[in-house]
Amino acid sequence: MYKGQSGMWSWLFHRITGLGLLLFLFIHIVDISLLSFGPLVYNAGILLFDLVIVRLLSLALVGAAFYHAFNGIRIILIDFWSKGVRYQRSMFAIVVVITILVFIPIAFVILLPKLGSLAYWFVAIPGLTVPAGH
Repeated sequence: MYKGQSGMWSWLFHRITGLGLLLFLFIHIVDISLLSFGPLVYNAGILLFDLVIVRLLSLALVGAAFYHAFNGIRIILIDFWSKGVRYQRSMFAIVVVITILVFIPIAFVILLPKLGSLAYWFVAIPGLTVPAGH
């Protein structure tokens, strides 16, 4: 039994993120197929991606893709590097840290359009329009 060690969590997160990526693939196929119904239907479907909840789901997708990719490299190292099994726990920690470090700036970019003028007070971004009166 794994009893909650890093190998079990790594395995579980890898499967969950893989299923999330597969679900996104199906959603993406449906999204692209809207083109066959004409520009009005497609544009209405694309407007859904501007909703906050869909942006959060997109953010989860990005995090899942990063974790899945970095953990895949970890799995390859465990399989093909003779010392991989010995360092699997520390490599799992490295995967989590790298995933978080790469995820944070991407999260800011994805959420920036919904943050609006709030983002202006934290970072001066060229081209960011601030509503009148702020």
